[in-house]
Amino acid sequence: MKPLSLLIGILIILGVTIKTIKAEEHNKRQKERNVTTQVSVNEIKQYLSHILEQRTSSNVINKRENLLEKKKNQRKIRIKGFQNKDILKRNKNHLQKQAEKNFTDEGDQLFKMGIKVLQQSKSQKQKEEAYLLFAKAADMGNLKAMEKMADALLFGNFGVQNITAAIQLYESLAKEGSCKAQNALGFLSSYGIGMEYDQAKALIYYTFGSAGGNMMSQMILGYRYLSGINVLQNCEVALSYYKKVADYIADTFEKSEGVPVEKVRLTERPENLSSNSEILDWDIYQYYKFLAERGDVQIQKALHYFLKAAKAGSANAMAFIGKMYLEGNAAVPQNNTTAFKYFSMAASKGNAIGLHGLGLLYFRGKGVPLNYAEALKYFQKAAEKGWPDAQFQLGFMYYSGSGIWKDYKLAFKYFYLASQSGQPLAIYYLAKMYATGTGVVRSCRTAVELYKGVCELGHWAEKFLTAYFAYKDGDIDSSLVQYALLAEMGYEVAQSNSAFILESKKANILEKEKMYPMALLLWNRAAIQGNAFARVKIGDYHYYGYGTKKDYQTAATHYSIAANKYHNAQAMFNLAYMYEHGLGITKDIHLARRLYDMAAQTSPDAHIPVLFAIMKLETTHLLRDILFFNQFTTRWNWLKLDNTIGAHWDLFVIGLIVPGLILLLRNHHG
Repeated sequence: MKPLSLLIGILIILGVTIKTIKAEEHNKRQKERNVTTQVSVNEIKQYLSHILEQRTSSNVINKRENLLEKKKNQRKIRIKGFQNKDILKRNKNHLQKQAEKNFTDEGDQLFKMGIKVLQQSKSQKQKEEAYLLFAKAADMGNLKAMEKMADALLFGNFGVQNITAAIQLYESLAKEGSCKAQNALGFLSSYGIGMEYDQAKALIYYTFGSAGGNMMSQMILGYRYLSGINVLQNCEVALSYYKKVADYIADTFEKSEGVPVEKVRLTERPENLSSNSEILDWDIYQYYKFLAERGDVQIQKALHYFLKAAKAGSANAMAFIGKMYLEGNAAVPQNNTTAFKYFSMAASKGNAIGLHGLGLLYFRGKGVPLNYAEALKYFQKAAEKGWPDAQFQLGFMYYSGSGIWKDYKLAFKYFYLASQSGQPLAIYYLAKMYATGTGVVRSCRTAVELYKGVCELGHWAEKFLTAYFAYKDGDIDSSLVQYALLAEMGYEVAQSNSAFILESKKANILEKEKMYPMALLLWNRAAIQGNAFARVKIGDYHYYGYGTKKDYQTAATHYSIAANKYHNAQAMFNLAYMYEHGLGITKDIHLARRLYDMAAQTSPDAHIPVLFAIMKLETTHLLRDILFFNQFTTRWNWLKLDNTIGAHWDLFVIGLIVPGLILLLRNHHG
């Protein structure tokens, strides 16, 4: 199938889908347009409909040929009477190149317009406007727009997924050399989503994607070599991949600050996923996101708020106004003098952000003469108040020897202090020091772990939010695909979230029999990265035989790790039960009692289950002592009890105990 014929089919699907969505949600969606958006959706729709009607069996090549033929005929009329074939040939070539250039330029302009609309959108309606522009640009052969459309189909950006169509489009793009398409095909192959499960093929796609500069592929390969996933574990190779991505991330953070994305664990907050009081409100998220991207309207709102707060005496507001003037944006022009004024006002109140701002002005020589001594003084004052950015700046001055002697030990100290608050550049420079052995003993493993932390601050982390909201809205398949991609990149939270969704068996993009094995694989990866809950889950899978054979011994091993290393109450309880019944381990009643007690002490939530478990344990052993005084009689009666009531007769005993306990409590209160 030709790429454009495929794309037209996809556009028809999207056109119908968008029209259906808009009809269903007409009364729900806001009618006002964003003041910054001057694109007419109706005009785009009409244009797209016209294209689809006229070109259901054509493609871009035909369009170009028709255009060239028309120009050629016009040119023939003009040069009628001329017999010089060389002139005709030169004119034809020139005309062809000019037409192709115009065609390409128009597609590029539409793509850029779509990106601008997407960046400034605050609603689903405006987001759809952007994708209609991408559809129009893709129809003109713009490869970047086609990548956007393929992503939309894969992730369900229009409320509908068509993974088969997405794969076909990715395959066409991959042939054109798209490293983004190669990364997507690698991801789909690694999970067997819409494609054959093939880790070898996935590795090839990732390698080509990485060679083409795709950072997701580089991050995935870094994680694979770090963990030894379908490759030989190699820290140095992992370091080289992670460093490439971390260098890029650090460069973006040096230019502007990013907004951290909250990574919600589905395993910890299932009861809140449909709550109206959810902290992660979409509008709030968009506000902060576009504040970071310097969106005009949002910046003006922020300035209005800060000015009002500063007038009321807020030192933080004064400092943030200074920061806005220092950087310059759509709401305020860059002005070092005004920045100095507001930073000074905040600093006079002892505000750490204001002190740090003054330090930056002196460090960079903006609005004041460059003065490293003054910069050092202000950074030290702000650092003493615990401001991580100031701690980082101090570390950088000692690391680079800016105005002072180089001192790698002091640099390490301040980078470490700042890193404890999550300052990304501090983490980056720590990684750099461990990677090169500068000021510290070289440690590849530590460097990789630190670089990995920096890489996970990339813009792709925003998928945690879109995946979470898709889950909230009941779009399980879209949520799973997004979490699974992040999981492939090495995000532990995404690994546990993907496994959680898979074991719920609510997703439709994988065959049911593949869900437990894939979930077990993801729980394993999350457990290796220190997730205690995932470690317990692995024990459960081996205990019950989910996605693997029943293996009590392996289950007990994982419960022991979770209990001893992470002090997990659930693992202690499970392990106690296994010791009580001798499942996979030697029966030990005394150890079972101790583990039950430890579970109750570790978590308040374990008190009631432990109470019932100990009551059952003590009752059953009391029955042993009273009823079975002879070893032979004991074994005979015990076997008889198993045959009469069943192997889980102890649960029957609990069933008798609980009503009795409730009855006693009622009488007591009565």
